[in-house]
Amino acid sequence: MGVGHSSLSSCSVDSLCITAFIAQPKTTSFSNSNRQKPLFPTKKQSPFAVLKIGTLNCARVAGEMEIEKGIAAAGKPIVDRHVIDDGLIQKIVYDALVWSSLHGLLVGDRNDQRSGKLPGVGMVHAPIALLPTSFPESYWKQACELAPIFNELIDRVSLDGKFLQDSLARTKKVDAFTSRLLDIHSKILEMKKKEEIRLGLHRSDYMLDEKTKLLLQIEFNTISSSFAGLGCLVTDLHRTLLNDYGEDLGLDSKRIPGNTATGQFAEALAKAWTEYNNPRAVAMIVVQTEERNMYDQHWLCTVLKERYNVRTIRKTLAEIDSEGQLLPDGTFLVGGQAVAVVYFRAGYAPTDYPSESEWRARLLMEQSSAIKCPSISYHLAGTKKIQQELAKPNVLERFLESKEDTAKLRKCFAGLWSLVDSDITKKAIEKPELFVMKPQREGGGNNIYGDDVKETLLRLQKEGSEEDAAYILMQRIFPAVSPTFLIRDGICRKDHAISELGVYSAYLRNKESVIMNDQCGYLMRTKVSSSNEGGVAAGFAVLDSIYLT
Repeated sequence: MGVGHSSLSSCSVDSLCITAFIAQPKTTSFSNSNRQKPLFPTKKQSPFAVLKIGTLNCARVAGEMEIEKGIAAAGKPIVDRHVIDDGLIQKIVYDALVWSSLHGLLVGDRNDQRSGKLPGVGMVHAPIALLPTSFPESYWKQACELAPIFNELIDRVSLDGKFLQDSLARTKKVDAFTSRLLDIHSKILEMKKKEEIRLGLHRSDYMLDEKTKLLLQIEFNTISSSFAGLGCLVTDLHRTLLNDYGEDLGLDSKRIPGNTATGQFAEALAKAWTEYNNPRAVAMIVVQTEERNMYDQHWLCTVLKERYNVRTIRKTLAEIDSEGQLLPDGTFLVGGQAVAVVYFRAGYAPTDYPSESEWRARLLMEQSSAIKCPSISYHLAGTKKIQQELAKPNVLERFLESKEDTAKLRKCFAGLWSLVDSDITKKAIEKPELFVMKPQREGGGNNIYGDDVKETLLRLQKEGSEEDAAYILMQRIFPAVSPTFLIRDGICRKDHAISELGVYSAYLRNKESVIMNDQCGYLMRTKVSSSNEGGVAAGFAVLDSIYLT
């Protein structure tokens, strides 16, 4: 998640009192060089506003009129304000911390060196927003409708090996990490190995641009789409808090949509395990050597075991290299156990491959008959460069027949350009605050913003190298800024914040049969508006849920 990181249940509700965070006019730049201390509401100026409305139903929330109403409800100050007493906030914070501790809304404490290796040691509540963030229902519906279309697109892109190799050819010359991924992909192509059973657990991230009133995609994640487990818990937490304090706040818990991410991700993994057709096989979670977000992963494994009786094992890439064995028929054994499904929660960053051991493990898994989530081709299909290539004119039509579907996807595309576009590069140098430079990396903390965009582009021009192929340029998205309450390490503070909506989806296909293609819950991440980056695990943002307006 970043500023323009350019970074489900039924929506029906009864008549109720909607409260929306007031979106404040943006008066400062989002760049690091121009940060100002935000002005917070005083006790006489509530950060909330109350608006009475009648019954809504997501099925009839359509058209430009409803879209403008949604923006108005979420974006403009409302005259009828009420005070949130500091004492009340303190009570809600206390209850939120107790609930988080009792229900597993936890991460490893960075101050405890063992917290990323041993479960139950050095636990702390996950960083969270105290109350849900308002989001227009029409845009929520749009994001949900896009999920299965993006799933189908990624699957078809993954099958076009030439497109992936050609699109990333220049990047390969200057990006060692992408080059190694492409080498593995080439070896799989040379083997003429077909992934007949293909599983994708994805998350598409969006921001609502304040100026254009458009829901714009930041990125599409095909590997290690995290926080399905903890995201569901935040939804439950916020519903509980509104059930307890909703009357005092003027908020109704029914406005928070249900979040089924954990259950549906587990269902997709279980169905893939069933398709593999070996009841003695396990699902393997590929993890980092130190993982402070292990509880998010353990929630998914717990549901897999309790609901579907699928056993899981957790292994690092180095352990897989040491214990892995590929049988002549393609069966993949780890520690003597057959592996049906490989679910990557690591392997997306160069730091996950500190030696050749990790690369050997990745190749071994790709050569096996185990179902990879994602396969190497799905991994490459989710890179920033492929995202930029798909935004070019007439490229979507190469993969999707439906004009309606391609129009829906294009509507959510932000501006995306290669650095070989001299006109765009010139504009980015002149007005760097309107662009973001993005490398082929995942996990947060990698993008380039503000004056650093200008300096980097000028350096690349001066050097005249092909290093520009390692980046893309993206339009910077400017969402509405709203006051909110953020809790980290037991401390709650008020700040002006922006939010990013991630919509999970699952895709499972066996040959020509599509077994699952569903939208699977959501993740809201909120961060202070003065911060560029937005990864929760990277320490930039907090977990949140949405309050439909």
